[in-house]
Amino acid sequence: MDQSVVIKAQLLNIDDETAQAFSNTMCKYRDACNYISQYIFDHNFVLKQSKLNQALYHDLRDKFNLKSQMAQSAIKTVIARYKTVRTQLFQHPFRYDTGKKDSRGRAIWAQIYRNLTWLWQPIRFKRPQLDLQRSRDWSYKAANHQLSLNTLQGRKVVNFVCKGFDKYLDQTKWKFGSLKLLKLRNKWYVHLSATASLPEYQVSQAEHVVGIDRGLRFLTACYDEKGKTLLYSGQQILRKRRKYKRLRAQLQAKGTKSAKRRLKKIGQRENRWMSDVNHRLTKTLIDHYGSNTIYALEDLTDVRFATEKSPKDQRYEIVSWAFYQFEQFLTYKANLNSSAVVKVPAKYTSQRCPKCGRIHKDNRDHELHLYTCDKCGYKSNDDRLAAMNIQFLGTLYRSGEEAPQFNKQASVE
Repeated sequence: MDQSVVIKAQLLNIDDETAQAFSNTMCKYRDACNYISQYIFDHNFVLKQSKLNQALYHDLRDKFNLKSQMAQSAIKTVIARYKTVRTQLFQHPFRYDTGKKDSRGRAIWAQIYRNLTWLWQPIRFKRPQLDLQRSRDWSYKAANHQLSLNTLQGRKVVNFVCKGFDKYLDQTKWKFGSLKLLKLRNKWYVHLSATASLPEYQVSQAEHVVGIDRGLRFLTACYDEKGKTLLYSGQQILRKRRKYKRLRAQLQAKGTKSAKRRLKKIGQRENRWMSDVNHRLTKTLIDHYGSNTIYALEDLTDVRFATEKSPKDQRYEIVSWAFYQFEQFLTYKANLNSSAVVKVPAKYTSQRCPKCGRIHKDNRDHELHLYTCDKCGYKSNDDRLAAMNIQFLGTLYRSGEEAPQFNKQASVE
């Protein structure tokens, strides 16, 4: 199994000549990407590397002075962006009211899956950027702890620092890939991909099974095979998110150009903060439970977070927390720590009594966050109860059951 990580490093002591070379190359590369994007848009969204290379290679070399490998990288960059947009369009189909009613008098909605032909204009690359290929355009000088980066003005050797990522620089374990050069607030950064080959994790060798319920009141409620519970409160997170929400509302009410610029910065700051929270939380879980652990999560694919009965001032928080990002972070950190993440069906995990197996929706009191079984009288916090049921499904998975799930009919019997 291959596991990839992105090493984020800051470049140090960049002189004016090197900075100018970086800026010039990044701008040329961006303009070349826009040129390729326009061609793809005008030619029925052809995304085959060989065809684009045959049609555009010489233009990229002549018009933008790109070096051979940079021209190839620009084509790959644009193809990857269009494929990402194509996936996003497909995942969000166009829905419309057919004007018909079902037997209960509710409107019948239909949907049309979208593709790239729904785009009104070609994808634009606004921010200067540069993608460099390992060995061809960049190299790591381990002896001097330096990077050699290719530009239109020749190679530039620079110092760098990557706090927290030094362990990934071991070239005997990690294979380096492409490198992206970025500039932020007059500082230079690189994002470097690295891949390691890890042995396939055998689920049967797991020593621990942890069920994790994700939410807002508690970011995670964890329950392990020893019966111990860990709850990570989300109240402070909610307060900060509401602060960002109020600030956005104030700036949107102003509507000035400076307010719009400020809105963009706030959005980026909030996203970075959310990523940091998820990084720290997943690292805490990995450190606490150690290696050879199965982390069972609810499969939230296509799960809709209903907000109709929620107060208006709380709906934004319910639908916008980065649960999928948490899952991604936990997955790759578990892989690096000889552990695994498995997804189990979310159905009935908040309605089932872990003691007697009774499934009844009304047993859960949402206001008190309390579950009380009407059959055996068992009581527990509703988030903890969900984690217990998820942990039970994870245990069944470890035992060899391929698709463990709860059955309401079986619980009645």
